[in-house]
Amino acid sequence: MTDPLPVWLSRNADGFWLIRVKAVPGASRDEVAGVLGDRLKVRVSAPPEGGKANKAICKVLAERLGVQSRAVSVVTGSSRVMKSLRIDAQNLDAPSVVRALIGPSKGH
Repeated sequence: MTDPLPVWLSRNADGFWLIRVKAVPGASRDEVAGVLGDRLKVRVSAPPEGGKANKAICKVLAERLGVQSRAVSVVTGSSRVMKSLRIDAQNLDAPSVVRALIGPSKGH
């Protein structure tokens, strides 16, 4: 039996990963800061203007998942702190995504 997906992670019908994020722009450093409620909390030093924070969030997630930055895009919430991001990493299974972003057995 497989473990259920964390509440912040889902897979759409096309096989792309969807990650629900709570963005914290203007932070002291770029990092995945863990889980906050039903969201993955991502801090970035970029300001929330001109798409800079969104680009930084995409870069942080891409680096953690080992995919190119263009494989990560904001699909909802581009001007809000609550966002959904689409990850084109169909070759990664759920445990690999969770482990890459927050480590083993966290975030359910």
